[in-house]
Amino acid sequence: MDPPWQQFIQWATTSPQYAQMLMQYNGKLAQLWQRALQPAHASAPAEPAKTTDWRFSSPEWNTTPAARFARDSYLATAEFLNAAAEAAEIAPKSKGQVRFLVRQYVDAIAPSNFAATNPEVMKLATQSQGETLKRGVTNLVEDMAKGYISTVDEHAFEVGKNLAITPGAVVFENELIQLIQYKPGTETVFERPLLMVPPCINKFYVLDLQPENSLIRYAVEQGHTVFVISWRNPGPELGHLGWDDYIEKGPLTAIEVVRAISGQKKIDTLGFCVGGTILSTALAVLAARGDHPATSITLFATLLDFSDAGEIGCFVDEANVAAREAALAAGGLLSGRELATVFSALRDNDLVWPYVVNNYLKGGRPAAFDILYWNADSTNLPGPMFTWYVRNFYLENGLREPGAITTCGEAVDLHRIGTPAYIVATREDHIVPWRTAYATTQLLDHAPRFILGASGHIAGIINPAAKNKRSYWSVDRAMKGLPADPDQWYAAAAEHPGSWWTDWMAWLAKHSGKRVRAPKQVGSSRYRPIEPAPGRYVKQRLA
Repeated sequence: MDPPWQQFIQWATTSPQYAQMLMQYNGKLAQLWQRALQPAHASAPAEPAKTTDWRFSSPEWNTTPAARFARDSYLATAEFLNAAAEAAEIAPKSKGQVRFLVRQYVDAIAPSNFAATNPEVMKLATQSQGETLKRGVTNLVEDMAKGYISTVDEHAFEVGKNLAITPGAVVFENELIQLIQYKPGTETVFERPLLMVPPCINKFYVLDLQPENSLIRYAVEQGHTVFVISWRNPGPELGHLGWDDYIEKGPLTAIEVVRAISGQKKIDTLGFCVGGTILSTALAVLAARGDHPATSITLFATLLDFSDAGEIGCFVDEANVAAREAALAAGGLLSGRELATVFSALRDNDLVWPYVVNNYLKGGRPAAFDILYWNADSTNLPGPMFTWYVRNFYLENGLREPGAITTCGEAVDLHRIGTPAYIVATREDHIVPWRTAYATTQLLDHAPRFILGASGHIAGIINPAAKNKRSYWSVDRAMKGLPADPDQWYAAAAEHPGSWWTDWMAWLAKHSGKRVRAPKQVGSSRYRPIEPAPGRYVKQRLA
């Protein structure tokens, strides 16, 4: 098959539809140019911007004909290029790649990204006698030395000081994980503990940012005994670890420790993003061994069926995966910086260009924002683990097929997990498309409850009940099983204002057993506290 761009060019050079679109675009540019050449009259105020785009929200974009023409011609160009990418009659995967690359190009050439064509930047430079540009160059030099764009005031936060401060202790550790148990927040607790498995591609404290938006603290305050896996940020010494190691040394080990400390054979479980994929795989491995430890499973923004993995999936093909395997399958590390760059590129108008403009053109400094601090706290992945994961899940989509993959010596069949499930997806998720996350409802056999939250991959999950912002959708009337079509589910769903956290807590309480007196201390005689939460693994930053 020809490369995506070649397919697009072949289509464009022969398509009457493209020719018509190009003619309309050229006509629009001509109209804009004629308008820009018309003399301004004091009695005729500048036409306001016909866009809600944050890049052009400043009134300076309406002040001069040059700025208006730069803005309007750019918006016309962006509309034309994106429409052409959408209309292209080429292979679906190639179309996704072209769509992504066109968006990257369009976002990069915005006149707001260049000092000479950004009237707001020029106004600030004039008013400050060039000081803003001078500070911008200083910021650029500092970021070049760091190797990444600063998106947050990194001096405003410290893990263990004002992030991840819910009281608890590390009660177990091996070379890959620390297991944290949190101190009770109530006089009585549910008898069954809750084990949380966060993503290994990020730090666990996204679940324990600050007290007012900590999911961990919220669960503790609702009477749950919470355990959380803290993944180690692997260095070269762990570059040989594979997928089986993450399953065996991660949730399989953690489940046994939680059972031993709590004295309960059954526990509640939760997985977030790839942590949900890891948890589900581990529970399927245990099910193959005749062990069913989970009385419930909660999955946040998790893919188990990778049939449509969004823009990430567009760039997973045999050639790219084989190249990664050649470089990393035998050992080595996938850099956390590379992962962070990829995820930022998926939302470049939120995570890249605003900071280029603010930091380098306006001479500003990024604000203090806990989620962005966490987002910049990158984590490496061992090459063998990463390449196995990408091939078997993203490329071959083996997890959804019973017995298609083998992990820890067991054929994996998600249908055998057989436990009630609470599944959360978010509408604007750019990493886990909600309709693909919905497919999980067809893979877990025990009448899952599906919740669709507003916002994106992180903000839609970290939506604290105390603030009660945004909204969520659920189907609360009786249905004979969840339909396979997510849009059919959505048509039947009702919107509820506020956070879905309270709905989850009500559901979880039905699976957590009776209330018992809270333990006086964490750990046990066998698993004694090693160090206070959040532990040292989470504090390991990239060099």
